[in-house]
Amino acid sequence: MPKERILVVDDEEDILELVRFNLSKEGYQAICAETGERAVEIARSEMPDLVVLDLMLPGMDGLEVTKFLKKDLETQHIPIVMLTAKGEESDIVTGLELGADDYVTKPFSPKILLARVKAVLRRKAADTSDRSEVVSIHNLVIHPGRREVRVDGKPVDLTFTEFGVLSYLVRRPGWVFTRTQIVDAVRGSDYFVTDRSVDVQIVGLRKKLGSAGQYIETVRGVGYRFKEK
Repeated sequence: MPKERILVVDDEEDILELVRFNLSKEGYQAICAETGERAVEIARSEMPDLVVLDLMLPGMDGLEVTKFLKKDLETQHIPIVMLTAKGEESDIVTGLELGADDYVTKPFSPKILLARVKAVLRRKAADTSDRSEVVSIHNLVIHPGRREVRVDGKPVDLTFTEFGVLSYLVRRPGWVFTRTQIVDAVRGSDYFVTDRSVDVQIVGLRKKLGSAGQYIETVRGVGYRFKEK
């Protein structure tokens, strides 16, 4: 059986061919695009299993492509592995916050890129949670499939990461999770993060959730939990 289809987006022909060749050698079906605009068109029409996306693109850049794909209900489930130049730490953080799943810095080893691609696809396959299952607790309602959150019936606008953190906590109310566990659940275990980055997400969540924010409890010296009923 054919392996997954992967959309490769880069405006440098040599890199595009390098990535395409190595993916094809591993049995993946590679689809190529040289612009962000074309990448969006292909993603919406072909629905690839994963996107390898260069951030430095003419016109519509990689961050704009990421934002577009993650806000579209039809494409937001597609994992994204970013290709970035060294020294673009701020762009990497922004991309991850927008919903990208991983990144590889240029110049890169094809073996490392393939390993990242395989890891992301494994995480995607392992996600067996029911995307249509609605979670209702206290005055909070979460619809995973729609990525929709309501407090007292009113919609709350959350970032991709904030939604992931909240969903993880509410599915096991009363359980205490360390900051590392939270990051591993939302992003995977191969990310370098600080405790502060998790704290920032929690602060943002509490503020946006209003009265429901009080149910996210801090457990000193350990991490966070969502209060049981």
